[in-house]
Amino acid sequence: MVIPLRNQATDEQHPAAPPRYGTVWGHEGTSIADARRAVRSLLSYAGHDPSHQPGQDAQIVVSELVTDALRHAPGPGALLLELSLDHTLLRITVRDSSPRPPRLLTPDPHRIGGHGLHLITRLCDTFHTIAHDHGKQVTAHLRMPGPTA
Repeated sequence: MVIPLRNQATDEQHPAAPPRYGTVWGHEGTSIADARRAVRSLLSYAGHDPSHQPGQDAQIVVSELVTDALRHAPGPGALLLELSLDHTLLRITVRDSSPRPPRLLTPDPHRIGGHGLHLITRLCDTFHTIAHDHGKQVTAHLRMPGPTA
């Protein structure tokens, strides 16, 4: 189920609500391309150019987190993207059905895979995992420059 950006980004009762996007998926998973498209749309809506470095970094982080959820936690999951009121902090939250926290592997340039968490921790200001009864929630915060619009 996809919650359209326009319905999440504005709220008639709370006009100062920050822009946000959310989607959930079942056992069939979701599209990584859709997740990247969602972050580009949210950033554009908030006045950020998604083709600039911070927007590209956000797309990498979303891609890595959603890919890890799909690869290591078959079953239902969710993605929530939220910008702060001043649009300078992007919070990326992914929920999945695996109780195992992400594991930072020893860097190995000869290994295929296992490098995504290194990217995430380098690009994000904070990164943490919260265990839940039926899985976990992984949240990353990424600083964004002031919007251009």
